Amino acid sequence: MPRAPAPKPTEIRPEGFQIWRDAPAGRHPLMKVFPGIDKLPIAKRQEPTAKGRAELYGNTCVEIVEDDMWMYIAPWKIPALARARGWNPVVTPDVDCIVIGQGHLKESPELTVFMDIYHEICHLQQRHRGMELFASGESYVKRITELEAYRFVVDEARSLGVDDDFLRDYLHVEWITEKEFRELLASMDVPPAPRTPRVAAGVSSPR
Repeated sequence: MPRAPAPKPTEIRPEGFQIWRDAPAGRHPLMKVFPGIDKLPIAKRQEPTAKGRAELYGNTCVEIVEDDMWMYIAPWKIPALARARGWNPVVTPDVDCIVIGQGHLKESPELTVFMDIYHEICHLQQRHRGMELFASGESYVKRITELEAYRFVVDEARSLGVDDDFLRDYLHVEWITEKEFRELLASMDVPPAPRTPRVAAGVSSPR
């Protein structure tokens, strides 16, 4: 029997992953916006114990905002880098909260949202371990916190059959330079896009 073609990455739907796409702006429990997020195999890899998962996912909220943005962890206080960059983040003192753009939640491919939310939950775990999420003076693609979170979701995506084209697109975030992008690809073991050979004028490329 012929093998079925592999699904396109944007058609890959992580089994059991659910999103409340029409969640209104405002604050909600994480598990209301993402029902069953603590029950998936990736959640058990992220936090092996049932007690730990109950605390990690159960004590986290989501703040949905109308801004055109992806996701970030709400800092407990305004970080120095926010002042330097003119960033005005949602601040939630002593509360674990993930801020999500409403358009991203509503319209982005399921796989992208899946990778993003578990990426951010990695950051919550890092903060619980005492790591600094908003260190200034260090390149985004050199931060241990970012490399660890990206590695976790890239490995998960690969296990689902996601191809390099999708991963390159996912990792090509707008706030890094092309040089930093290449560095991030190398750190994640994702090859750069193959270069298209130049063809001399009047010469057809082989097919």
